[in-house]
Amino acid sequence: MPKIRLTQKHLDKPPPCPTGKRRVEYCDIAIPGLYLEVRDTCPDQGTLYLRYKNPEAKTCHRKLGNSQELSLKEARHRATRLKAEIALGADPQAETRQRKAVPTWNRFFEDSYLPHAKQAKRTWKNDADMQRLRLSDRFGVTPINKITRHAVQQFHDELLDEGMKPATADHHLKLLRHALNLAVDWGLLGENPAAKVKQFNADNQIERYLTQDELQRLLTVLKQHPNRPVCCAILWLLATGARVGEALSAQWSDIDRDRGTWLIQATNSKSKKRRSVALNSIALGVLDELEALPKRRTSDRLFVGKCGPLGTINKVWCGIRTQAGLENFRLHDLRHSYASMLINSGHSLFEVQQSLGHSDPKVTMRYAHLSNDSLQRAANSAGDLISQSMPK
Repeated sequence: MPKIRLTQKHLDKPPPCPTGKRRVEYCDIAIPGLYLEVRDTCPDQGTLYLRYKNPEAKTCHRKLGNSQELSLKEARHRATRLKAEIALGADPQAETRQRKAVPTWNRFFEDSYLPHAKQAKRTWKNDADMQRLRLSDRFGVTPINKITRHAVQQFHDELLDEGMKPATADHHLKLLRHALNLAVDWGLLGENPAAKVKQFNADNQIERYLTQDELQRLLTVLKQHPNRPVCCAILWLLATGARVGEALSAQWSDIDRDRGTWLIQATNSKSKKRRSVALNSIALGVLDELEALPKRRTSDRLFVGKCGPLGTINKVWCGIRTQAGLENFRLHDLRHSYASMLINSGHSLFEVQQSLGHSDPKVTMRYAHLSNDSLQRAANSAGDLISQSMPK
């Protein structure tokens, strides 16, 4: 590192790089730390740098400019100004290092978000699918601090234009919003660009309930069908209002026959909270039939088929509903039917909420219109009492 007093001539025609060396630094004695770097690959021009120590006493180099574009006077002026800022505790390279440290969306998703989601979300595989199928192509190479609100809004709108259902498009937006919120919490991002992008919030709630005639047809098929474990599972869903995943994960150790209750563990509950379900006579009858099945003792799980615990019953269900004449009736609609039976029997929405395990009463409000008949009966009862007291 030769020490010389740099002149404008050194910048106009840099000194040659010594033979056998790939680069050389000519250090200016007028401004300590200022130097001209010359490389053998580009002998006609050099690059001006300022060498300094950051607040951690680490040697750093800040590029000032190309010798063909920057005069010596301007280089010394920039170097002097930077040295003054450094003396006050500034680090000119900090912003550059921070910019380089900001990950792209793909790197953030794979290295930070997904490992966290695997521990915190049961549906992390859905997130991985949305990333693989759409988000990676759209935002993959973009640093997360360069994702704009307009880009997120445009992506959300285009999903709808492609024919995707509004609720599914909203799932993509919610994933972006949640992941970038975590990036803010973890100090990787200053502001979430997806925070104020509005969801479509389309009303896609499907309400399908069993009529009395449909219920009779279904029960007839369930009584005669040869696949008893699946029939028991379907009747259990109808008699408890449980979700399919909750039912198929149920174990005998969760059943308290003395109290007539079924404890749904937090790991199997959508709300991630344990809840107790009261078992009616139909559900208790299902337990009696299950105990009599030959596969009963091969697993602690309630519903066991020929090949072990039931993981899905959709295929058998499709055949059963066809026999019962229930086209387009989903397994989840059994849960809706259970709720409708409670409400039409005069039970309150609060009781329905507790029975179904809804953490938010707003979810239960979708059944509010079903209470019209019971409210009408209550109003008629009051009217009858008033009529009885009316003067003749």
